[in-house]
Amino acid sequence: EHLPLELPEIDKFLPTETGEPPLARATKWDYNPEKGIVANGEGYPLEPTTMPGWAGSSWYFFRYMDANNSTDFASQEAMNYWQNVDFYVGGAEHATGHLLYARFWTQFLHDIGKSPVREPFQKLLNQGMIQGESAIVYRVKNEKKLVSADCLEGIEMSSFNIDVTLVDNKSVDIERLKKWRPEFGDFELIQGVKGFLCDRVVEKMSKSKWNVVNPDEICEQYGADTLRMYEMFLGPIEDAKPWSTKGIEGVYKFLRKTWRLFHNESGNFELSSEIPNEKELKTLHKTIKKITWDIENLSFNTSISAFMICVNELQELRCNKRSVLEPLLILLSPFAPHFAEELWEQCGHSGGLSKVKWPVFEEKYLTESNFNYPISINGKMRAQINLPTNMGKDDVEKAVLADETVQKWMEGKPLKKFIFVPGKIVNVVV
Repeated sequence: EHLPLELPEIDKFLPTETGEPPLARATKWDYNPEKGIVANGEGYPLEPTTMPGWAGSSWYFFRYMDANNSTDFASQEAMNYWQNVDFYVGGAEHATGHLLYARFWTQFLHDIGKSPVREPFQKLLNQGMIQGESAIVYRVKNEKKLVSADCLEGIEMSSFNIDVTLVDNKSVDIERLKKWRPEFGDFELIQGVKGFLCDRVVEKMSKSKWNVVNPDEICEQYGADTLRMYEMFLGPIEDAKPWSTKGIEGVYKFLRKTWRLFHNESGNFELSSEIPNEKELKTLHKTIKKITWDIENLSFNTSISAFMICVNELQELRCNKRSVLEPLLILLSPFAPHFAEELWEQCGHSGGLSKVKWPVFEEKYLTESNFNYPISINGKMRAQINLPTNMGKDDVEKAVLADETVQKWMEGKPLKKFIFVPGKIVNVVV
């Protein structure tokens, strides 16, 4: 009954040259708090700016190209130079919001001659969701009884989620549960042989499911770099991954172990200027090769594994040599920036690791000078002989046939055939 008899009159449906939207030119378009939409100027003008919020956030990347331009959102020179975004990383939930509008806007800007490109992004990656592990508790339906998850058989149940901080693995802290939910204070408990247990279910993190992990608390306990590295360590970037606070301990121990490489047993910073040996250089350059490839291919979880292997090997070698550990810090800096910067300063450097040249991998340090050949006599392995990798077949044959163990298994029989596969195996046929 409060609607006007006449619809608002919009003379033109396109914006004016000054950018005025159609609704701003509508007549008989007012709002009265008591009557709703009314005609004849009896209320207040409605908001004419009705562009959806997603639209305004879907062309901002063009503004980054020329942020200080006061006459246009970006100059043609800047647009021609930067073109479109090389690589876009976002969640799958962006597909029907930001990404869709971004394509619409870029097509429109291209059509009116403002953008040299039709598509906003060259490459898209949807990162996987970090999932939570919910805790499910059961009660007998319509009764004041809570039931352990291992005692459910034959009982009609209803279930509800509880705060995951009330649970250790599957064991529920009943006293804390009753403080959290006072209405359960007088409930009877039906417990199993292992106490009162809940069920655990991996699903999307949600406040309603009480399975959200607060990153501030993780940072407070383990540090921001541990959190960063653990999230990468959980699995491939595009996969959904369940969070487990227990698993974070491994990354935390790795960082502490790395810290100890730079400090002596008294806890004081100490690096050696000695020239590294072959094993130390092999470990370093193997890691340079792996981390460089992983970053270019977004394989961050395997990078964390490579760092752990590297630090374990350097620890076994008791390596504290500057020419090995400083390049390792540069490799580590994108993964644990605060940790790496702290040690970089202790190494006597200033200016920040982001400005330091990335280490260069050299294949020569991974080339083995010797190989431990398995020696087979008539198809059965009987010995192992360590020989130079550049040794020719004739010299290998002489060395193998002169070996006492080989002579024993040949039992004085004449050689019929000598099979040599460089870098793999030797087979003696008698």
